Amino acid sequence: MIYVENKRQRLPTRTLTSLLVLFAISQANASGLASDLNQSSQTNEPQLEHIEQSDLNTLVNNDPAAAFITAFEVGDELFEAPANELDGAGANVGKGQRFAKFPRMDLDGYGEWANHTPARVTGPNSQACIECHFQAVSDGSGPISGNNVRDPKRTGMIGDFITRQPPHIFGIGAKQKLAEEMTAELLAIKAAAIAQATSYNTMVTKDLIAKYISFGKIKVDSYGNVDTSMVEGVDEDLIVKPLQWKGVELSIRSFVRGAENNEIGLQATELVGNYDGDYDGIINEITVGDITALAIYQAGQPRPVTKTELADLGLMELSYQEKADILKGKDLFNQVQCASCHVPTLYLDDSIFSEPSQSATHRDAIFPSGDSPASHGLTPANAITFDLAADMPDNIITLPNGNVVHLGNFKKDNYGRTSVDIYSDLKRHDLGYEIAESVDEEGTGASVFITQPLWGAGSTAPYMHDGRSPTITDAVMNHGGDAATSRSLFKQLSPTYKQALVAYVENHILLLAEEDEEEAAPEVPIYSEPVAPAEPEAPTYSEPVAPTAPEAPSRFQRTRR
Repeated sequence: MIYVENKRQRLPTRTLTSLLVLFAISQANASGLASDLNQSSQTNEPQLEHIEQSDLNTLVNNDPAAAFITAFEVGDELFEAPANELDGAGANVGKGQRFAKFPRMDLDGYGEWANHTPARVTGPNSQACIECHFQAVSDGSGPISGNNVRDPKRTGMIGDFITRQPPHIFGIGAKQKLAEEMTAELLAIKAAAIAQATSYNTMVTKDLIAKYISFGKIKVDSYGNVDTSMVEGVDEDLIVKPLQWKGVELSIRSFVRGAENNEIGLQATELVGNYDGDYDGIINEITVGDITALAIYQAGQPRPVTKTELADLGLMELSYQEKADILKGKDLFNQVQCASCHVPTLYLDDSIFSEPSQSATHRDAIFPSGDSPASHGLTPANAITFDLAADMPDNIITLPNGNVVHLGNFKKDNYGRTSVDIYSDLKRHDLGYEIAESVDEEGTGASVFITQPLWGAGSTAPYMHDGRSPTITDAVMNHGGDAATSRSLFKQLSPTYKQALVAYVENHILLLAEEDEEEAAPEVPIYSEPVAPAEPEAPTYSEPVAPTAPEAPSRFQRTRR
């Protein structure tokens, strides 16, 4: 075994014999990937700083709080650092290139894209996560130019390509927790129905309701057989999968290792094992501990905020008319039935996030590599945990009056529940033939998508799964199928009322305060828009006054830790 030396640790590569074989082959077909490693290692170093799961476990046993902060910081660096060839970034996408914006099924020679394991449907297209998630603030969404091009059928035909816009990752720890609790509720209903049907030798029908969201019904016969034909918006297993546009990923962890492989070309040990599945001369490119750190970092992202919330704290300036529009828009949002799917608030009974999850439904029983997570030290007993309502590291801000507010934390209500203002039901819906894709990649329906959360919408244009809509209004117009009634009601609104509804949606933004701004009270608002002339204190709403057009929001960039 030979090693490429890193300042902080040693990264294993393929054996020398394998490198020489790959070198000969690459010379023959001019791919040049593996042969570059010998030259690159003479002048460059890998860019990723890794961590082992065993090191995180030691921290968990000695200082759980330190384990969380350490994982968060390591995950932050892994999210931002541009990986190079010595890290294993990229893949053979032809003529010596490592990255491509589109899939390459035409590359079917030895070691080329079409033969990679696991089979790729996209990329690699980036050196770091931050290259796609940066809009408005670090860890935000991506612009049209950052769209991910996928070839689900692996045909190599452009007509079979589909695209995905990178969403922001704020608040996704709470998003996963909601899915865990909703799943537990649905499975409890199923278990109770089976027990009732078999005990009383009768047919039982039960409504599937989790957090006041209906997922249809199930029927159970006297033998305990379950009829799921009336289940809606979730798979027959009743496991709510909160991530990806189609609602098909169980956890942040599974999403992260897939994105590392597809978008960056870094193959995690838990994905492929001790194997070079993309023929780049490097194995064990991302450790189990690295994936844990990345999952914790993303789960620890702050909640989105609102302009009105910032204005109330003196951190943003809103005109009288803007406040009036937002207030009226809230009523209109409900009147046109947007809230029937984009449910404003869901509540968590337990605000403790755990990686791996304490819910068996949302953690790996077996890694994709075939290994047991426990064999790599990853167990619920050694999980890194933190409180979504108390421990979020970012957006701790000192106000001008000296008070400190923790805007990253989710809020508790009077009943001790954690409020998650997600504007989603985490349920799949058919949005109509107008947006049906050429390929039904996941088997959920070509026009079926999970309800996209609207938190942060004011910072994340363009909209829809492929970024087709530059504005909120255009996004509404692209809602058919289950949302056709809402679209029709929106169209019937007056222009002024339409503006108010849009203002309400755009009230929800992303905020990431710079760390050095957290250390001292700011002299001026950290997020400002034009100040309108003074108006009466109590906001009212009347037509046909149009809202004052706001400037683009200030941008907050995370300071590298």
